[in-house]
Amino acid sequence: MHSAMKERPTITVGLRSGDLVGADHRALQAAVDYIAGLGGGTVDIGPGEYLMRDSLHLRPFVTVRGASGRTILRKARAAVSPLALDGDFGEEQITLVRPDGFRPGDGVAVWDNNSGGFHTTVARLSGRNLHTFSLDRPLNADCLVANQAQAATVFPVVSGYHLEGARVEDLIIEGDKDENVSLNGCRGAGIFLYRGFGTVIENCTVRNYAGDGFSFQQSNDVVMRGCVSEDNAGLGIHPGSGSQRPVVRECVARRNGEDGLFLCWRVRHGLFEKNILENNGRFGISIGHKDSDNLLRENQVRSNRQAGVLFRNEPLGMAGHRNRLENNVIENNGAGGSGTGIHIRGATLDLVFRNNLIRDTRAPEARQQTVGIRIEEQVGPLTLENNQIEAATPIDDRRKTGRVP
Repeated sequence: MHSAMKERPTITVGLRSGDLVGADHRALQAAVDYIAGLGGGTVDIGPGEYLMRDSLHLRPFVTVRGASGRTILRKARAAVSPLALDGDFGEEQITLVRPDGFRPGDGVAVWDNNSGGFHTTVARLSGRNLHTFSLDRPLNADCLVANQAQAATVFPVVSGYHLEGARVEDLIIEGDKDENVSLNGCRGAGIFLYRGFGTVIENCTVRNYAGDGFSFQQSNDVVMRGCVSEDNAGLGIHPGSGSQRPVVRECVARRNGEDGLFLCWRVRHGLFEKNILENNGRFGISIGHKDSDNLLRENQVRSNRQAGVLFRNEPLGMAGHRNRLENNVIENNGAGGSGTGIHIRGATLDLVFRNNLIRDTRAPEARQQTVGIRIEEQVGPLTLENNQIEAATPIDDRRKTGRVP
């Protein structure tokens, strides 16, 4: 006996036509919440530009889909103010010196000099009484006036917390970084997930965001495919904080202020393949704290300001072990004449480098990637197999000689 599968509901949103008509985050959120209330389905967002004064908050088993290349979610200009009174851990209100530009319904971040990272609070303003605003969630930490506590209407343009089975497709996120202050990648990005299990992000572009392009934290089994992260102030793609089994395939990270691909803490059993990581302000790929058992293959890592690939300096128990780099092209990285294709630091064990092409194709007088692979003194056993290295110093293995060129 066969039973027909129930068709999942779809709702459309557009600037001038659709089931819901609107030009900002409120119409988009109403559609997502409606479909979530039905148990899941699809929100189709029509072409055009939508102004975001708060995140589009993803919901479980809801697909958010734009019109390819034509649906733009634009981050609104941020208001910024110091706090007039201390914001205490667990408090659900803030009092501002300059409340102009803040209004109920806006997304907001609150932090001080000692409460960044995961201790930054990202919430929604839910009410106002003169200079005091209520929040829809309590502060994650003390935010003290003495420590330059401040609030700003900054937030991820698309955000997913505590969900599974969500999808995001064919959106362009325009971050307007010149009109916004920075929001760190532990709590923000153009597209951001926190415990967003099994989320699929496909054919999305994040550009000009005042922070990371894509960040997913404590989020297992995330798939990114065909995405672009460009001209963002922070990291291009930032999986971290125990995200297991990520797949990042055929994505581009270019001209970001920091690293193209940054494996943060405890990223394990990931697959990163056929990506382009180019012209980023620091490293093409950075691997570090307990980031182990990952496979990086068939990537193009080129023209990044520092090393193409960095293994960060971590002690034995916290280094990134058993990572494999295979069939990658690592070229034209570095500035100042001392660039390195792959720089291995820390007490890493059992790394494998196989069939990689490491070179500088620029004219001889312009070459900066002068070292193919640099292996620092603390590095443990590794495998180098069938790599083609074209550099003034193909391998600088300091474990053997202690030599500093």
